[in-house]
Amino acid sequence: MDTKIINAENAPAAVGPYCHAVEAGDFVFTSGQIGLDPQTQELKEGVAAQTKQVLANLGAVLKASDLTLDNVIKTTVFLADINDFAEINEIYEEAFGDNKPARSCVQAGALPKGALIEIEVIAVK
Repeated sequence: MDTKIINAENAPAAVGPYCHAVEAGDFVFTSGQIGLDPQTQELKEGVAAQTKQVLANLGAVLKASDLTLDNVIKTTVFLADINDFAEINEIYEEAFGDNKPARSCVQAGALPKGALIEIEVIAVK
């Protein structure tokens, strides 16, 4: 199977040795995105602002593969604090609208750069 490495111009630079996404056949697998502003490489303040930025970053990564959040079929959400679950759900639901991908959500011991949330997705063309 042919694969294609995706690095999006409008998403924050990777904070480690990985790419933004890999396209394999009809699927796109993204790396986890945290709430980094792509211009400043700084984390947004608070879980709501970080969640919005994470979703914007994922949108930029998906756009580099000519996809949108509507193409997402699975998400994995990592929270620094599971008590933020209800707050991020409102923002998440607004972003995905009628598209309700399968989802896992877990509390992580710690996230890169002290982030409060990280999300990775699988999308299909």
